[in-house]
Amino acid sequence: MNAANPGRLDPAGRVIMLSGANRGIGAAIAARLRQDGYCLSLGARSPGSMAEWLGADCICQPFDAFDPESPQSWVDGTMEHFGRIDGLINNAGISEAFGFGSGDEAKLDRMLEVNLKAPYRLIRAALPHLRVSGSGRIVNVTSLSGIRYKMGSPGYAMSKFAANGLSSAARALFWDDGIRVTAVAPGPVDTDIITDLGPLKREDITRPETVADVVAMVLALPNNASVATVPINALFDALP
Repeated sequence: MNAANPGRLDPAGRVIMLSGANRGIGAAIAARLRQDGYCLSLGARSPGSMAEWLGADCICQPFDAFDPESPQSWVDGTMEHFGRIDGLINNAGISEAFGFGSGDEAKLDRMLEVNLKAPYRLIRAALPHLRVSGSGRIVNVTSLSGIRYKMGSPGYAMSKFAANGLSSAARALFWDDGIRVTAVAPGPVDTDIITDLGPLKREDITRPETVADVVAMVLALPNNASVATVPINALFDALP
């Protein structure tokens, strides 16, 4: 436990893996967790672009969500450097236009590969080490679109509904191992990925640093205070 904050886990020495760490929400999460004192293993397709992050408390590893072998290689590299893994944040994701009237199923396949299968593979690869931790944490950054469909790509919503199902299953199956699983589900977030805001303004939507605050809170909760899902609303939304 954290002596300064008795109701939270102490981040000192805890090793967190984070995918999609080189931009947007992932970069904000990485900055917040490093500030909090975690050790980080950052995964991205081009880890060389994150050279400024390197230090005794941080490594950058290649991770390609389309490559089924990449998760195990990343986990092995993390273990070789730090000797432990205490948390996994599945943040990498993609969105493409796919609907019912018309749609290229290759786009749906890509979204399922990145938004569902890659997190599944990472959880499988990291699972033995998270079990050893006794207080392992898995955070899946999903979306409000995976809780209810409101607008945007139906295919994206389908992939994020599946990601929330992955979180629910992992939470139940690994509870007795001390692993706590949370889906953090934001609505629109102010990153360069969002180009069409419709009637909204940039100041109306959630900041990536706010999502990072929520992730940091979830990681620090003790085993007896787990949160299954955190919807993050920028505007009023009557969720089911």
